[in-house]
Amino acid sequence: MRLGVLDVGSNTVHLLVVDAHPGARPLPAHSHKVGLRLAELLDGEGAIGPEGIDRLVATVNEALQAAEDKGAESVLSFATSAVREATNADHVLSRVRDETGVDLQVLTGADEARLTFLAARRWFGWSAGRLLLLDIGGGSLEIAYGIDEDPDAAVSLPLGAGRLTHAWLPDDSPDPQDVRALRRHVRAEIARTVGEFTRFGTPDRVVATSKTFKQLSRIAGAARSGEGPYAPRGLSRKSLEDWVPRLAAMTSAERARLPGVSADRAPQILAGALVAEGAMDLLGVEELEVCPWALREGVILRRLDHLPVR
Repeated sequence: MRLGVLDVGSNTVHLLVVDAHPGARPLPAHSHKVGLRLAELLDGEGAIGPEGIDRLVATVNEALQAAEDKGAESVLSFATSAVREATNADHVLSRVRDETGVDLQVLTGADEARLTFLAARRWFGWSAGRLLLLDIGGGSLEIAYGIDEDPDAAVSLPLGAGRLTHAWLPDDSPDPQDVRALRRHVRAEIARTVGEFTRFGTPDRVVATSKTFKQLSRIAGAARSGEGPYAPRGLSRKSLEDWVPRLAAMTSAERARLPGVSADRAPQILAGALVAEGAMDLLGVEELEVCPWALREGVILRRLDHLPVR
């Protein structure tokens, strides 16, 4: 079947169309992205304003048209932290449902972590042993650990790169004191959850997903995206420690000239690097591998698991 997955994230509304059937890996057929930055459109009371809702409705309609054009039989639609945490989430979901016909499923933070973990487990296979997963989105950081397809521990923290940039580093050239304050905040948040994972022992493999980790690994010398999903890509804590002060000293325009860093993500890469460095340090991770599959693939795989095998 040809299946569409519509991901209303904190940074981007992303439609992924894949050809898939039970027992086979999903093959990407089409990708359609619009950068809405919903996490940055929240007002002082934590609500998504009228303009943001209008843009979201228009973007969902645009994605549905793209899915229809590409022959998708059905579209799985979900939203993550920006909609989940909006104080007017019910109103936003109602507007989307009434004006597009799409009933967005709002994933919990634990759902995000578990589905992303499933995708990583399927990508690396059972031989990977005990997996520790890290995922930095626009609104949240997900951490999961386990030896099966369902993790033994999974948490979601409000440490997304977009959220933190908007709240802590709004200036193009961040003040060193603001960077230091954000670093303390990030580490304090992560430290509260470390015990939930270290009690299981040392993982056999540490993997990371998300655009943030892909860009950080590329900055540190990993293979370009054009080399395909099977090219090994990794990131060391030592590289991050070297790059964080360099990123902090750059403007967004200067970061956008780094390999693999897009102009729209350049303002967020410093906050993302601080989260990645803090998570790796506090969890005792020296090296990790970047997984090309993440939440969208996890949603697809879970859907395929419930289809009858022909």
